[in-house]
Amino acid sequence: MRILITNDDGINAPGLQVLTEIAEELAGPDGEVWTVAPAFEQSGVAHCISFTQPMMISQLEERRYAAQGSPADCVLAGVHDVMTDARPDLVLSGVNRGNNSAENALYSGTLGGAMEAALQGLPAIALSQYYGPEQRDQEDPFEAARLHGLETLRRILDRGVWTRDDYGIFYNVNFPPVPAAGVKGVRVAPQGFRRDMGFGVEPHIAPSGRRFLWVTGAPQQQETHPGTDADLNLKGYISVTPMRADLTAHDVLESLKAIE
Repeated sequence: MRILITNDDGINAPGLQVLTEIAEELAGPDGEVWTVAPAFEQSGVAHCISFTQPMMISQLEERRYAAQGSPADCVLAGVHDVMTDARPDLVLSGVNRGNNSAENALYSGTLGGAMEAALQGLPAIALSQYYGPEQRDQEDPFEAARLHGLETLRRILDRGVWTRDDYGIFYNVNFPPVPAAGVKGVRVAPQGFRRDMGFGVEPHIAPSGRRFLWVTGAPQQQETHPGTDADLNLKGYISVTPMRADLTAHDVLESLKAIE
């Protein structure tokens, strides 16, 4: 198996090393793992691409590249420049430092990389490690992802739904904020929503007198609807959420016939 990996935390992020180890086991002794990851952190860029400017790409080692762009850029670079001899069989994105459950998925560069792979017609899975008081101060805060990642990926590859339609399925996996021994299992879950979360801005005045705005979030331990991804993560489960890039609200199409 030929696997392309990327992330949004950057080429030197510890989560990418965790994903490399998982991908190498998944690919097997006769497989290949190729890395094309952002040269610098790209958290929160979602599915953005560098459409109005070029990006520099540098080879760091054999099958390992850094690109000055977003995770979606990295997937484009991997598919159309780095791996032109043969397309990857699978694209993995992560392991993100922090959760991409609930509304976080909409902002996530980690998901953006997986989404671009799906739009390129490739099987893709995004992986993220929820942080919380039970594991964030561990020597290895990625322990749950490191120890349960391979089996979770194998389950999705063996038993998941993979489509070849225009907006193919990709998967969002979130590992719970607990030590590996505290993981209760895997659950398929819809995307949740933290009603009191929301991003905002906080103004600050620099020493130069210029006014700047920092984007702010909220604590990630807030409850979501029972059975959704964040809810299950906080209860100790790995969540697996099937996704599509199609943003159409199909459930209201029929109701809107009246405006035609």
